[in-house]
Formats: sequence, structure tokens, C-alpha cells
Amino acid sequence: MHIGIVIRNMGEQSTREIMAGAALAAEERKFESIWVVDHIAIPPDDSEGSGGRYVDILTTLAWLAGVTSKINLGSGVLIAPFRSLLPSAKQIASIQEISGNRLLLGVGLGWMDAEFKALGVNRKDRGKITDEFLTFMNKAFCQDEMELNGQKFLFKPRPPKPLLYIAGSKGYSIKRAVRYGDGWIPIAREPEELTESLEEYKKLSEASNKPSDRISVVSWINPKDKRSTQKKLKGFEDMGIERIICGLQYDSLKDYLEQIDLLKSSSLAS
Repeated sequence: MHIGIVIRNMGEQSTREIMAGAALAAEERKFESIWVVDHIAIPPDDSEGSGGRYVDILTTLAWLAGVTSKINLGSGVLIAPFRSLLPSAKQIASIQEISGNRLLLGVGLGWMDAEFKALGVNRKDRGKITDEFLTFMNKAFCQDEMELNGQKFLFKPRPPKPLLYIAGSKGYSIKRAVRYGDGWIPIAREPEELTESLEEYKKLSEASNKPSDRISVVSWINPKDKRSTQKKLKGFEDMGIERIICGLQYDSLKDYLEQIDLLKSSSLAS
């Protein structure tokens, strides 16, 4: 099972120095991937933990592609309804190109009402917008010539399509992951929370002749609790999970380094 780490591109930990140090440390310790998150407009009354500060997800991934050289780079997750179609596809293709095909593209619907309101997007349309986004992404990486709004254009650079992981644990999200995605990103605090939805995802994937094992679980980890960490890692691995994306709570680069060293030790022992 691969182990990825969420790097905080939000709050006081989202400085250039801390994010670069965190990324390079993860790469040096041979973790498989690093992930960043997506928020655009945090309301004042919901800013605890971040202060409303979020460094843009695609900009951060492009920057991390230059900071690192081998580790995979994940969006965990890009909120499709917040993004314009063609410019976002262009950014994604460019990140895949300059990173040497290291991008893992997690995509989700979004949930925060205030963000939809600030962006002028009807929350009720988020499923439709996401489906359109995913359809375009799947098509754009298969052909040089595309068409939008009655205008043909060349979609270049056109590197290999990054694997698309669709987020969400509800039935409609699982169906979307099977229909449009290459894999699935659920969130689960403990392995047993995933049992029913995992069974549904595998059943639908197999019925559609698609891989049923490309599953990346986002889970909060406290590496300082070694026994709990080892139990969680083993539990997800026993379920056949491809990758666990570990969310860590850290105050500083020093705290982060301590935690990933403990996590590495637990992963080797589990």
C-alpha cells in the first residue's frame, strides 16, 4: 500500500519555507505522494484552523513540481464547480507536463455553501458541472483537436492523462467515480467505516469492467500514537486499499518532520 501525505497549503503552515521543506522531506523519505487541498473563499465564521488563508491548489502543485523531482503530486481534491473548464484543463495538462507525469488528479463536488455563494455558482448544479468537467478532461487528453462554444482549437501540451480519482462516499459519488474516473477517493477515519461503500464501489467497477483497486483513502493520522497508527495502516492495507493519504496536524516544520519520521517507522513495522 502506498502512503501519501497531505501538506498544509493553508493557515500559518502554508509559507514557502514550510511547504518546500515538507515536500522535500517527504520525497527524501520515499513517501509515494504529497497532496494539497482546495478552498477559494472561506467565510470569517468558518476560518478556524486556517484563518481563511489557502494557497491556490493548482498554483501550489505547479510550484511543487519544480521543488521536487520524483514524488507524485496529488490534488486532494480539486473542486470542479469552482473552476472554469478550459483554463483549468490547460493548467492541469501543464502541471502534468512540467512534473514529468507525476500528477494524481483528485476531483470533488465541493460542500461549503458560502464558497458557492461567493463564486456565484448554484450549489444544486454542482453534480452537472462536475460531470461536464470530467467529460471534458477525459476527452481532452485523448485528442489534439477540441471544440468548445462552436470553436475548434488545439489542446497542447497533451501529456498522458493524469489518473482521475473522484471523491465522495455517497452512492452518487461512487457511481460518478466508476463512470468518469480511474479511481476513487473516500474519506474514512477508520477502516470499518469504509466497508459498505467499498463493497459498492468494487461491485460497480467490476460490472463496468474497470479496475476496482484504485482506491486512495484520506484519513487523519496521529503518528505519535504508534499503536493506533499501525492498526489503521494494517486495516486499510488488509482491505486492499491502493493508497492511504495521511492528514497530519502539525504546527511547524519541525513538528511535521517528527511526525513523518514516526509515520515512516510505523509503516515499516505494520
